[in-house]
Amino acid sequence: MFPNECLDLITIDELCECLVISRNTAYTLLNSGEIKAFKIGRIWKISKEAVNEYIKRKSNLC
Repeated sequence: MFPNECLDLITIDELCECLVISRNTAYTLLNSGEIKAFKIGRIWKISKEAVNEYIKRKSNLC
């Protein structure tokens, strides 16, 4: 059985759906480090917590 943290990872497609952005924009955010994530091989691993932190940071600027 996996720890709960493993269940809190999302895919690029889920990130795009959550933020209503294109795949290109998602890759830009990930490659720039604006959304903290890591890669295993060619696959991005994105935590839900990192997405929530990004949303909070951006909403405070508005």
